[in-house]
Amino acid sequence: MTTPFRADQVGSLLRAPEVLAARDAYEQGVTTLDQLREVEDRSVLQALDLFKSVGIEIYSDGEFRRGSFLTGPADALQGFRPSEESILREWHGPRAGMLPTTVRVVAAKLQAQRFTGHEIAFLKQHSPGPFKITIPTPSMLGFGGFREGITDHFYADSAELHADLARIIRTEIQAAINDGASYIQLDAPNYPMRFCDQRLREHWVEQGIDVEDELNEALAADQACVQGIDRKGAILAFHVCRGNNQSRWQAEGGYEPIAEKMFNLLDVDRYLLEYDTDRAGGFEPLRFMPKGKQVVLGLVTTKETLLESPELLMRRIQEASHYVDMDSLALSPQCGFASVAQGNLVTSDDQRRKLELVVETARTMWG
Repeated sequence: MTTPFRADQVGSLLRAPEVLAARDAYEQGVTTLDQLREVEDRSVLQALDLFKSVGIEIYSDGEFRRGSFLTGPADALQGFRPSEESILREWHGPRAGMLPTTVRVVAAKLQAQRFTGHEIAFLKQHSPGPFKITIPTPSMLGFGGFREGITDHFYADSAELHADLARIIRTEIQAAINDGASYIQLDAPNYPMRFCDQRLREHWVEQGIDVEDELNEALAADQACVQGIDRKGAILAFHVCRGNNQSRWQAEGGYEPIAEKMFNLLDVDRYLLEYDTDRAGGFEPLRFMPKGKQVVLGLVTTKETLLESPELLMRRIQEASHYVDMDSLALSPQCGFASVAQGNLVTSDDQRRKLELVVETARTMWG
């Protein structure tokens, strides 16, 4: 089939200062949820106007209603609690270093409530066209969540935990489609960060982890969450990256260790793949992409102000077409502009120019 949405976007946009201030005031108990929603609503309308003005034909709310791409859905899950200790993880790029990360541990049987319903209701009323909703995968939500001595009181092992998360996410995906979402993007940055970086793989092996077994478990859970979905014409997509936090990144390494399994074992229509730097490797792993699936090349960086040349982008698209038919390709930024609320080190003008570049290049390549 003809690939829709040649110019795609990963989801998050830079938050305006008033959105950050409103969320902070709400979290401190100074304002009400209704007051926060009023500010978010205004910002979402501005985001929809931005997408329309630059020519992006699949809309989103910029993830303005979340503290990060992950926190809204994660907060809707009852049963997680912060670990008693934080884990140091190494980030690269601006203000690089070992930064503490609070790990959420499953300490009860999981219960969930809807977490995209309020987002979809507003988009359904106000979006000028079809819109996408982003949802973390079961493996992303369960990443590091199983703790012996705590979680095993409720789940026999991590596979059983992932199976329950798959059930929860599958229910949310189906409800989102039933509510009118045209495009469901499943976010799974854990794959390159867990399985593609050779240095990190060696670290996990030293910790006694069987990396291939863990990859198979993650893929089984993420496939289970889309198995048998009544899509009603909606697109199911899978997005992976190597970390995107205030222009920092966490991992490097090409897709070769995961490509054959990830591309063939997941029943999704579309893969949004980070390809803006050499850290993502070459296009050769795309040779494993089955016919009929679509590849969105994330060639435009959201981490830097530098604006790529259209000629470079078109040349790289041509290179990718040696492995995937040109008719099955599309273009996007490599990730969101604000995977966390603080956003990457770019301006709103940079953001607009990069989205315009994606649209203009797509029109030149595909008409």
